Amino acid sequence: MLPRCGAVRAPACPPRRCVAPSLLDQTRFPPHIPAMTELSNIRNFSIVAHIDHGKSTLADRLIQETNTVATRDMKEQMLDSMDIERERGITIKANTVRIDYRADDGQDYVLNLIDTPGHVDFAYEVSRSMRAVEGSLLVVDSTQGVEAQTLANVYQAIDADHEIVPVLNKIDLPASDLDRVAEQIEDVIGIDASGAIPVSAKTGQGIHETLEAIVQHLPAPKGDPDAPLKAMLVDSWYDAYLGVIVLVRIIDGHLKKGDRIKFMSNNTTHHVDRIGVFKPAMAEIDRLGPGEIGFLTASIKQVRDTRVGDTITHEKHGTTDALPGFKPSQPVVFCGLFPVDSAQFEDLRDAIEKLALNDASFSYEMETSAALGFGFRCGFLGLLHLEVIRDRIEREYDIELITTAPSVIYHVYMRDGSMVELHNPADMPDLTHVDHLEEPRIKATILVPDEYLGDVLKLCQDRRGIQEDLTYAGSRAMVVYDLPLNEVVFDFYDRLKSVTKGYASFDYQMTGYREDFLVKMQILVNDEPVDALSIMVHRDRAEQRGRAMCEKLKDLIPRHMFKIPIQAAIGGRIIARETLAALRKDVTAKCYGGDATRKRKLLDKQKAGKKKMRQFGKVDIPQEAFISALKMDG
Repeated sequence: MLPRCGAVRAPACPPRRCVAPSLLDQTRFPPHIPAMTELSNIRNFSIVAHIDHGKSTLADRLIQETNTVATRDMKEQMLDSMDIERERGITIKANTVRIDYRADDGQDYVLNLIDTPGHVDFAYEVSRSMRAVEGSLLVVDSTQGVEAQTLANVYQAIDADHEIVPVLNKIDLPASDLDRVAEQIEDVIGIDASGAIPVSAKTGQGIHETLEAIVQHLPAPKGDPDAPLKAMLVDSWYDAYLGVIVLVRIIDGHLKKGDRIKFMSNNTTHHVDRIGVFKPAMAEIDRLGPGEIGFLTASIKQVRDTRVGDTITHEKHGTTDALPGFKPSQPVVFCGLFPVDSAQFEDLRDAIEKLALNDASFSYEMETSAALGFGFRCGFLGLLHLEVIRDRIEREYDIELITTAPSVIYHVYMRDGSMVELHNPADMPDLTHVDHLEEPRIKATILVPDEYLGDVLKLCQDRRGIQEDLTYAGSRAMVVYDLPLNEVVFDFYDRLKSVTKGYASFDYQMTGYREDFLVKMQILVNDEPVDALSIMVHRDRAEQRGRAMCEKLKDLIPRHMFKIPIQAAIGGRIIARETLAALRKDVTAKCYGGDATRKRKLLDKQKAGKKKMRQFGKVDIPQEAFISALKMDG
């Protein structure tokens, strides 16, 4: 049995994601705590919910109620340790904590909690966390009710065969309506909400009842302590002092310090240096048994050597049956990252390599652009993922960036029968060799109050959407649309929030590829193509989009001493044009009267100079112009 242990001091920034911790802080572990726990006394669970419904706050109260962290060391969003997570109020990485709890029946339990992100871009973190646990707390805001990502996340829990305990949060607010939200959960999700626990994660009301429900309603893990070691690799991240830290869930057998282990996907072997758990600071223990979640270090140098979903076993007398693993994450949005100052290219390379160490879902490759110089083509799970990576590079590494237009992967089918994946519109092959193009499609689920439904339907129709379903849950409509991903990746979410005054919620999943009449549209500034503004558009909308972009660029590009033509082109055909007038210096100011030919001579000389300047002059496009020109306003 695990005795109730005293509070463990949590460092100001948990070692999991420290930028530059001291060696002393990283390697100072609390005293050993025993690791043998009966399977019947273990509960592994995750917290799932829509964005801002109170997952991280509920996790804080569970930690506080059980004295896992001393009161003086408690802070808001205890498990969100990145600065960007705290500022945005979102969870980006799923985090783990081990809680010791003595229940009302007098039994001591070990609760392994995984706090998961709510945003659609980080659904991959949610899906793999689900595979490591047996149950979920479904947190629903009792003032807002069921939202789009409540549905998406709870369906992942149902797919993972979880026992689900509904929790109705924010009951301290005047707008809380428990009966309505419980009815919504039953109608929309289809699970029994009669025993839903009313909670205020802010005040702590209902926290004890939540802990009791976890112990009584969630199932204990299954496992054979005498079988060969079989452990699931749930997550991994790099630490400057300890190497790669691996988060594992033991299925069968035992894992001890000093064991020789093997990763079954690549057959690499390692010697285990440390074994421990998160409380939420790192606490070293003797061994991990079936059903337990903890970490190991084994002097592994690269995160790429530890594939998420891999099976870990002993080098000798190990298991022969590998776990099914997870599907690897697939980037869906691509864009170019270029330093504003080309001298910072090497700094950018170092920053991207360091970020990729801790984020396996972030991919990159080097590219060059005629307009922007050297940079990187990066793949992301969505636009929020892109924003987070960009903000971290600018903040943590002090590099000013230019971000090109986000694009998706197109399938280009050539006339010879081959297929090419197109990540960057600037790399579009010669159209004479192209048979047809296919673009990625998504299934979008939007929950919106009835009064804004018309605006949402119009927005989806404008983005070439095909309506699949429309149902009602009380006064809220649930619309399902088949949409092209390239119409969604830039500003669809912003427009949706604008037309619904922030009341709509949105979730999507990839459904496949479909052929459509797509063309590459280039923007020419002073007769020079700007790679960063090349985009793929539907042929029917190309002229409208080209005209809008030219008009915007005319306002965004500062005037020069010469006239600048701004054109949109498809192939060799110009479809829209605007002209930015030249700044004019009054060269005749010094001529007081006299022969008019003196003024004419000065004006002709100025005209010739402007012509030569336009031929050799360089047009500077400010960074804001790239982003602003690509947004579609209405």
